[in-house]
Parts: sequence; structure tokens; C-alpha cells
Amino acid sequence: MRTASSSFRVLAAAAILAVSGCSMMQPQREDDHLAAFSTRMTGMNEVPAVATTATGTVDAVLDKQTNLLRWKMSFNNLSGPATMAHFHGPAAIGANAGVVLPFKAPVASPYEGRATLTAQQAADLLAGKWYVNVHTAKNPAGEIRGQMIERK
Repeated sequence: MRTASSSFRVLAAAAILAVSGCSMMQPQREDDHLAAFSTRMTGMNEVPAVATTATGTVDAVLDKQTNLLRWKMSFNNLSGPATMAHFHGPAAIGANAGVVLPFKAPVASPYEGRATLTAQQAADLLAGKWYVNVHTAKNPAGEIRGQMIERK
């Protein structure tokens, strides 16, 4: 026969287990709406490839709620000053596409930018279909390029 005290203990233990089970659920993190991207730019990534010692990097963050894209780019050893740079898409690795987001001049390293994307642009970026490249007078079609890849 159970006493009131033992019944209370059973109910209390059940409540503790129920509450502790809830704590195992992962709360949504504050930054779940952010997508981070990065790439390494080289001449070998250009289509067709470019013989150059230049390299560069781009790191970007997309706020998936507002479609605000912020990026930082750096590069070195270009054949001359950068004449322009932009994001292109939609394109898979190894394919060329038109400009979707030009960078404001002057383009120098380091460079930071931001823009609000359309829903389609954000979808293409999230699908890995954007690349960035930097142009020079010697390489007007682009000297270095890199595909924007989401870091998971």
C-alpha cells in the first residue's frame, strides 16, 4: 500500500524527468538565421584559367531573414590595380555567369561591402551558385575567382 508521501515522491520524480527531458531539446540559436560563406580566389578558378600568382579571400554573412549580405575581401599579388570586382551568378563551379552584384569603386584590398539581395539572389547564393572575381587591366575578364561556399 502506498502512502501519500510515497505517491508524492513518485509524482515529483516524474515531474523532474519530464522537465529534464525538455532541457534536452535544443533551443533555436539566435544566429540560426545567419549563413556564413567563404572562398579562396585564384587564377586557376577563372574560366578559362589565368596564370597569376595573385590570391584572395572573401568571407561573407547572409541574414536569411532580411537578405542582407555583408562581405570582406582581401587579395594580393595582382598583375596591377584592381579595375573592378563583383559577384556573378547563378553558375556552378567551372561555369561563367553574368554580374549579379557589382562592387563599388574603388576596389582595393581590404574591401568591405553590403547589399540587400532579392529572394532569388539569396536562394542562388545559398545553393552555391555565386562566385566572386577581381579584374585587372591585364586580365579584363578576371584575374582571380572563387566560388562562394556556405560554411556549415
